[in-house]
Amino acid sequence: MKLRSLDEAIRTRRVGESWSIQEHAGHLLDLDELHIARLDDYETGAAVLRAADLKNRETWESNHNARRAEEIFRAFRDERARFVARLESWPEDRLAASSLHPRLGRPMRVVDMGYFVAEHDDHHLARMTELAKLLTAES
Repeated sequence: MKLRSLDEAIRTRRVGESWSIQEHAGHLLDLDELHIARLDDYETGAAVLRAADLKNRETWESNHNARRAEEIFRAFRDERARFVARLESWPEDRLAASSLHPRLGRPMRVVDMGYFVAEHDDHHLARMTELAKLLTAES
Protein backbone atom coordinates (compact mmCIF):
# COMPACT_ATOMS: atom_id res chain seq x y z
CA MET A 1 0.00 0.00 0.00
CA LYS A 2 1.29 3.42 -0.89
CA LEU A 3 0.26 5.88 1.81
CA ARG A 4 1.45 8.85 -0.22
CA SER A 5 -1.08 8.09 -2.94
CA LEU A 6 -4.04 8.29 -0.55
CA ASP A 7 -5.94 11.53 -0.12
CA GLU A 8 -5.30 13.28 3.18
CA ALA A 9 -9.00 12.90 4.06
CA ILE A 10 -8.65 9.12 3.81
CA ARG A 11 -5.29 8.96 5.62
CA THR A 12 -6.61 10.98 8.58
CA ARG A 13 -10.13 9.57 8.91
CA ARG A 14 -10.93 7.48 11.95
CA VAL A 15 -13.37 4.61 11.87
CA GLY A 16 -15.10 4.69 15.22
CA GLU A 17 -12.63 5.20 18.05
CA SER A 18 -9.72 3.46 16.32
CA TRP A 19 -6.70 5.20 14.87
CA SER A 20 -6.58 6.58 11.38
CA ILE A 21 -4.07 5.31 8.82
CA GLN A 22 -1.80 8.25 9.58
CA GLU A 23 -2.07 7.65 13.33
CA HIS A 24 -1.03 4.03 12.81
CA ALA A 25 2.03 5.29 10.91
CA GLY A 26 2.73 7.79 13.69
CA HIS A 27 2.42 5.01 16.27
CA LEU A 28 5.20 3.06 14.53
CA LEU A 29 7.36 6.19 14.74
CA ASP A 30 6.45 6.71 18.41
CA LEU A 31 7.53 3.18 19.33
CA ASP A 32 10.94 3.40 17.69
CA GLU A 33 12.05 5.40 20.73
CA LEU A 34 11.19 2.36 22.88
CA HIS A 35 12.94 -0.05 20.52
CA ILE A 36 16.14 2.00 20.60
CA ALA A 37 15.90 2.35 24.40
CA ARG A 38 15.59 -1.42 24.68
CA LEU A 39 18.84 -1.74 22.73
CA ASP A 40 20.35 0.38 25.51
CA ASP A 41 18.92 -2.14 27.99
CA TYR A 42 20.62 -5.01 26.19
CA GLU A 43 23.90 -3.10 26.03
CA THR A 44 23.90 -2.43 29.76
CA GLY A 45 22.89 -5.99 30.62
CA ALA A 46 19.53 -5.02 32.15
CA ALA A 47 17.75 -8.04 33.60
CA VAL A 48 14.37 -6.68 32.42
CA LEU A 49 13.66 -4.60 29.32
CA ARG A 50 11.92 -1.30 29.86
CA ALA A 51 8.15 -1.51 29.63
CA ALA A 52 5.99 -0.12 26.86
CA ASP A 53 3.11 2.21 27.64
CA LEU A 54 0.24 -0.18 26.93
CA LYS A 55 -2.24 2.71 26.77
CA ASN A 56 -0.23 4.27 23.91
CA ARG A 57 -0.63 7.75 25.39
CA GLU A 58 2.06 9.21 23.14
CA THR A 59 0.20 8.18 20.00
CA TRP A 60 -3.16 9.37 21.31
CA GLU A 61 -1.67 12.72 22.37
CA SER A 62 0.64 13.37 19.41
CA ASN A 63 -2.10 14.51 17.04
CA HIS A 64 -0.46 12.77 14.09
CA ASN A 65 -3.44 13.68 11.90
CA ALA A 66 -2.42 17.34 12.14
CA ARG A 67 1.11 16.61 10.91
CA ARG A 68 2.20 16.41 7.32
CA ALA A 69 2.27 12.77 6.29
CA GLU A 70 5.65 13.17 4.63
CA GLU A 71 7.10 14.41 7.93
CA ILE A 72 5.90 11.24 9.71
CA PHE A 73 7.21 8.96 6.94
CA ARG A 74 10.61 10.68 6.84
CA ALA A 75 10.98 10.63 10.64
CA PHE A 76 10.03 6.95 10.76
CA ARG A 77 12.47 6.08 7.99
CA ASP A 78 15.26 7.96 9.80
CA GLU A 79 14.54 6.39 13.20
CA ARG A 80 14.22 2.88 11.82
CA ALA A 81 17.47 3.30 9.87
CA ARG A 82 19.15 4.34 13.13
CA PHE A 83 17.77 1.22 14.86
CA VAL A 84 18.90 -1.10 12.06
CA ALA A 85 22.34 0.54 11.76
CA ARG A 86 22.87 0.06 15.46
CA LEU A 87 21.97 -3.62 15.25
CA GLU A 88 24.21 -4.08 12.22
CA SER A 89 27.15 -2.63 14.14
CA TRP A 90 26.81 -5.12 17.01
CA PRO A 91 28.99 -8.23 17.20
CA GLU A 92 27.16 -11.53 16.85
CA ASP A 93 27.54 -12.45 20.51
CA ARG A 94 25.68 -9.29 21.58
CA LEU A 95 22.75 -10.27 19.32
CA ALA A 96 22.34 -13.36 21.49
CA ALA A 97 22.07 -11.29 24.70
CA SER A 98 18.85 -11.89 26.57
CA SER A 99 16.66 -9.87 28.95
CA LEU A 100 13.22 -10.47 30.36
CA HIS A 101 10.36 -8.95 28.36
CA PRO A 102 8.26 -7.10 30.98
CA ARG A 103 4.79 -7.87 29.57
CA LEU A 104 5.41 -11.38 28.25
CA GLY A 105 7.43 -12.42 31.31
CA ARG A 106 9.82 -14.40 29.10
CA PRO A 107 13.47 -13.99 28.19
CA MET A 108 13.91 -12.28 24.84
CA ARG A 109 17.14 -12.22 22.85
CA VAL A 110 18.03 -9.17 20.77
CA VAL A 111 17.23 -11.10 17.61
CA ASP A 112 13.83 -12.05 19.09
CA MET A 113 13.15 -8.40 19.86
CA GLY A 114 13.90 -7.52 16.23
CA TYR A 115 11.38 -10.15 15.13
CA PHE A 116 8.86 -8.84 17.66
CA VAL A 117 9.24 -5.32 16.22
CA ALA A 118 8.72 -6.64 12.67
CA GLU A 119 5.57 -8.53 13.71
CA HIS A 120 4.21 -5.41 15.41
CA ASP A 121 4.92 -3.36 12.28
CA ASP A 122 3.17 -5.98 10.15
CA HIS A 123 0.07 -5.82 12.34
CA HIS A 124 -0.21 -2.04 11.87
CA LEU A 125 0.60 -2.17 8.15
CA ALA A 126 -2.16 -4.75 7.68
CA ARG A 127 -4.61 -2.52 9.56
CA MET A 128 -3.59 0.49 7.43
CA THR A 129 -4.19 -1.56 4.28
CA GLU A 130 -7.58 -2.69 5.59
CA LEU A 131 -8.57 0.91 6.39
CA ALA A 132 -7.39 2.15 2.99
CA LYS A 133 -9.53 -0.42 1.20
CA LEU A 134 -12.55 0.33 3.36
CA LEU A 135 -12.29 4.10 3.12
CA THR A 136 -11.51 4.29 -0.61
CA ALA A 137 -14.49 1.99 -1.33
CA GLU A 138 -16.71 4.41 0.63
CA SER A 139 -15.53 7.51 -1.27
